[in-house]
Amino acid sequence: MESHSKLHIHTHDPDMKFDPPKRVADVAHVQSFAQYEKMYKQSIKEPEIFWGEIAEQFFWASQPSGAFMTYNFDIQKGPISIKWMEGAKTNICYNVLDRNVEKGLGDKIAFFWEGNYPGDDKKITYKELLEEVCKFSNVLKQLGVKKGDRVAMYMPMIVELVVAMLACARIGAVHSIVFAGFSAESLRDRILDASCSAIITADGVWRGPKLLNLKVIVDKALHFCAEKGKPVTHCVVVQHLTNGDATDSEEKGKRPCKSLQVTMKEDRDRWWHELMTSASNHNDPEWVDAEDPLFMLYTSGSTGKPKGVLHTVAGYMMYAATTSKYTFDLHADDVYWCTADIGWITGHTYVCYGPLANGVTSVIFEGTPMFPDAGRLWDVVDKYKVTKFYTAPTAIRSLMKFGDSFVTKYDRSSLKILGTVGEPINPEAWHWYNNVVGNGNCAVVDTFWQTETGGHVITPLPGATKTKAGSATFPFFGIVPAILSEDGVEVNGPGQGYLVFKQAWPGMMRTVYGDHERFETTYFKKFPGYYCTGDGGKRDEEGYIWITGRIDDLVNVSGHLLSTAEVESALIEHDSVAEAASVSHPHSIKGECIYCFVTLNEGETFTEELSKELTQVVREKIGPFAQPDFIQNAPALPKTRSGKIMRRILRKIAVNDHDVGDTSTLADESVIDTLFSLRCSNA
Repeated sequence: MESHSKLHIHTHDPDMKFDPPKRVADVAHVQSFAQYEKMYKQSIKEPEIFWGEIAEQFFWASQPSGAFMTYNFDIQKGPISIKWMEGAKTNICYNVLDRNVEKGLGDKIAFFWEGNYPGDDKKITYKELLEEVCKFSNVLKQLGVKKGDRVAMYMPMIVELVVAMLACARIGAVHSIVFAGFSAESLRDRILDASCSAIITADGVWRGPKLLNLKVIVDKALHFCAEKGKPVTHCVVVQHLTNGDATDSEEKGKRPCKSLQVTMKEDRDRWWHELMTSASNHNDPEWVDAEDPLFMLYTSGSTGKPKGVLHTVAGYMMYAATTSKYTFDLHADDVYWCTADIGWITGHTYVCYGPLANGVTSVIFEGTPMFPDAGRLWDVVDKYKVTKFYTAPTAIRSLMKFGDSFVTKYDRSSLKILGTVGEPINPEAWHWYNNVVGNGNCAVVDTFWQTETGGHVITPLPGATKTKAGSATFPFFGIVPAILSEDGVEVNGPGQGYLVFKQAWPGMMRTVYGDHERFETTYFKKFPGYYCTGDGGKRDEEGYIWITGRIDDLVNVSGHLLSTAEVESALIEHDSVAEAASVSHPHSIKGECIYCFVTLNEGETFTEELSKELTQVVREKIGPFAQPDFIQNAPALPKTRSGKIMRRILRKIAVNDHDVGDTSTLADESVIDTLFSLRCSNA
């Protein structure tokens, strides 16, 4: 057997705890774990008092007409329902803009906008943002959009996207944002499911060095809608790339761009800037019910048909504001940056609504972490003196393989809090993020939540929680988690199983749009009385919660229920490995075994010897029962444009099934053919 030293393993004690940095804790809203526990206890025992005090920070045109909160999680006792402050009237746009301007923040910068190409930037104040939103609210009204109508958006990361979504909220319309990377067919399906009456888009966008003609994709989707007998009557187009003198058009990534051709259809398509020219900058907000819909956002479903997750106004507003305030410990002088695209829930809650509700200055980033090189994120941190930074483990792992120099060449001394989102972060990436990016001087908040939850549900608080690398730690206020066995029995103390929640919180989804039965079946039927996340969870001896990944990413190897995330985390601890993904594979004796895909660091070569080393790593880190039967070289992994690994496709590759299904959400479809060609021949 080879020694640890020869295997290049970085050993990290999973139970090692990291204290909140003093410079964070001393000014934090929650400065000790005892304070957290006191607030948490009130939030679950007396939610009306806890959330009632938070509600007082916002403007209400009228108070609730009935109970502050009611809910039923038990499908055996009747329909599933969640209601907060029903009958109260408010407007989220008024609360995140007008309220801040009235408080004297009108001249404060709401957003720094950083374009795809370095040097392409602008900024907008709260007062200017309010005026733009009022103008576009009037544009929407002139187009016939009214309260309750659904408006689709297929846009790049530009300020106009925030303007459009807030304008919808202002007039009581429901926005349905589709990430501007989905195919025309995917966009069509979402438009049709929501019965959208209008769509807002842009001419195009550079994503790194790649030019995307968004208008062409929208035109195809609208053609499909018309063929289905459901034409969309209005399409508003932002002139993002085709405005101005295109002298730099041949230089990839720069605006403007003369090579982009845009066709406008008469009577349907209108230019944003032309409509805005004559629009008034005054618009009175529509006072809507607390439980009126605010937005819908489609997320993938196990059946393949996307689910329209529906969020309502007041509960989401309070939860977005409160999670932003406490998880990122937001203060008046912060420059906050969430790198997520607004096309995903992270962008909704932690680029738009949450930061604005707290009156802070944020960064909107159009580009990618790798363009023009692997130092771009830290260049932007240096440029704007970002204090709170929030990104995905996928991005962190991708940047790790380029080494530390792309990070350390930039000044990151402004950073105080580093957040992660989207998937469990493996300890190796956590330590690199903490030590290299944060210089060991920042609080790391590893947040667990979902599109459906609206905001963080399990997360450290940066001034109060001692963290463990890879653990999401403890529940946020109002969240009551439990770990259930397969037969629905609660696991008390240390243990592993299904992660569920026992009572309602303000920010959670209310239904699947147009299909409440699917909502009940997906989240409440398996374990009556609980909201089932679909994720596995593990509670350790000290009560820390660890997310083990989607339940369908659990592998039963010879009776051992094993999380593929644990195997991936072990593989990544080897010096040669940049990224890993594991899936289940049929086995004639074990029932299931593990098939791994590994992406190596620059300059490393995949060999039989390395494969043996990696197998040994897993044996030593987890146990002999967990060792992979197959390890495949993967120059790249199939990922969505938001960076999530599509394990569904990897499972197909592992069994040599070329019917991989819909690949329209992939960032690079050519990865699939490469992986099939490198597949383990004995699998």
